[in-house]
Amino acid sequence: MSASPNAHLIGRVGSVLRALSAANEAGAATSDLARATDLPRPTVHRLLSSLADEGFVDRDRRTGRWFLGPELYLLGQTAGTRYDVTHHARASVHRLAAKTGESAFFSALRGEETVCLLREDGDFPIRSFVLYEGARFPLGVVSAGLVILAFLDDAEIDAYLERTDLISRWGQTHAPEEVHARIARTRRDGYSVNPGLVVEGSWGMAAAVFDRAGQPAWALTLTGIEPRFRPERQPELGALLLHEAHALSRTLETSARKAHL
Repeated sequence: MSASPNAHLIGRVGSVLRALSAANEAGAATSDLARATDLPRPTVHRLLSSLADEGFVDRDRRTGRWFLGPELYLLGQTAGTRYDVTHHARASVHRLAAKTGESAFFSALRGEETVCLLREDGDFPIRSFVLYEGARFPLGVVSAGLVILAFLDDAEIDAYLERTDLISRWGQTHAPEEVHARIARTRRDGYSVNPGLVVEGSWGMAAAVFDRAGQPAWALTLTGIEPRFRPERQPELGALLLHEAHALSRTLETSARKAHL
């Protein structure tokens, strides 16, 4: 049975908004969003114009670039009372950045992607900018996406890797057998390591944060340049990540339990 026209339209709107959210700091041109969503440029322009009429997106008259609009901010503020957990994660992110000197992040699972929600930089002067607030990556890509994927059920992992082509965008290092090998190491160590697979020389490590049902729903990440993630330092960084991830999982479980009382 084919999807209804309304469902098809909503799917297109959703893909445009998600693509725009990943570029919202600098804004995005219509052609950028068309490429990111694999939709025709005229279609994207029509969708953006309709969304702008409702305040869901905004356009800079000088540059012509699009941004998320004020109505989404208001809706997000309302939805945040139920879904926002960043206020719990902020302290963990701060401690990780302060203790390691690296950039620390908090990401959430959304569908089959991870979305970066928080970033704080430590005092080491050289940064990695692969991750930033609003950045989205498929599961299995970057350390956050790998650690969340690793702690899903085997059947879910197999089904995801069978239907998802990571190679065409991210290269042969993201072939299913390569991802499975990294999943095995992640499960052994408890944390994931991304050895510069997205951008050469930019490394990352992550630990999963679990929801009340025991499912991986978020991740804490550290990123930096390769010399800062040598094998001899990885156990130290991994232990810090796991300590904060376990503490945050307990905090979120307690918060969720109180909310349901």
